[in-house]
Amino acid sequence: MKYRTIGTDPATRREVSVLALGAMLFGSRTDEQTSFAVLDRYVEAGGTFIDTSDNYAFWEDGGQGGQSENLLGRWRRSRGIGDEIVLATKLGARPLAPGTSYVDNPEGLSAKVIRESAERSRERLGVDKLDLLYAHIDDPTVPQQETVEGFAALVAEGTVGLLGVSNQATWRVERARALAGTAGLPGYEVLQYEHTYLRPRTDLPSDLFPDGSLGAAGPDLLGYLRAEPGLTLVAYSPLLKGAYVRPDRLPTDYDHPGTPARLAALRDVARETGATVNQVVLAWLIGGELPVIPLVGVSSVVQLEENLSAVDLELTPEQRARLDAAH
Repeated sequence: MKYRTIGTDPATRREVSVLALGAMLFGSRTDEQTSFAVLDRYVEAGGTFIDTSDNYAFWEDGGQGGQSENLLGRWRRSRGIGDEIVLATKLGARPLAPGTSYVDNPEGLSAKVIRESAERSRERLGVDKLDLLYAHIDDPTVPQQETVEGFAALVAEGTVGLLGVSNQATWRVERARALAGTAGLPGYEVLQYEHTYLRPRTDLPSDLFPDGSLGAAGPDLLGYLRAEPGLTLVAYSPLLKGAYVRPDRLPTDYDHPGTPARLAALRDVARETGATVNQVVLAWLIGGELPVIPLVGVSSVVQLEENLSAVDLELTPEQRARLDAAH
């Protein structure tokens, strides 16, 4: 395994594995025995960065989520896991009532919600401190100052370590970070967005956010990350839920004339390296100029093994240049 540091403050920064494990469906679609086996193998391989959310997986049973955090709590207790594993969770997108969703009825990002939701997550995970806490979606109904101060209060109290943000427009992220900086408060340091080798259309709503809200990392966000080297991008859905090997799963916003050329370049490099297409995608993300940490979701140990092998795949400068140039 390889590692990199997230965060800049010596008091809160953490060293994490360059491959993060997503636990979104653990405890719901992925049964407990399989989930435990995947988690055990990930840790055995040196993995130290596990991701979840307070709303996972509300859509599986029409509830409000919490299954994933509860399972991770049971796994931690049964294995005696301590602070050697960095657990990240999110709040803001939990449905306020069963049968609703984050689109029409989210908990939001008020100071009250931030405090109460973080407390519930700590209880489910069985931890005194959340290593990394994200604002899962934006909440334009709440003043950003309130949200910034709400998250910072938890850091000051020692119940949260690092702060992150997901699925918000770049200008909103910058405004929140500026507010925090001006007030001398901790701000977002880890950004989680959909990011992969293929490029999505930005003029269409994504399959994940049909309401038109932001999901994928676009040129503006990537440019922002280049200008702010202290930030880290955690890339969710890096393998597009199997679309690289199952074209029928390709999301509609990735189905455009530029995609075939990039897929062809990807297959060429896979043949040259003897790796799978998925492994080349992950290696391209891990070894790029930006500090990207792919966040992989798997439903079996076999799938995890394929992803773990990508960590040691080194692309040549020529291969990387060819992949980058394809369009």
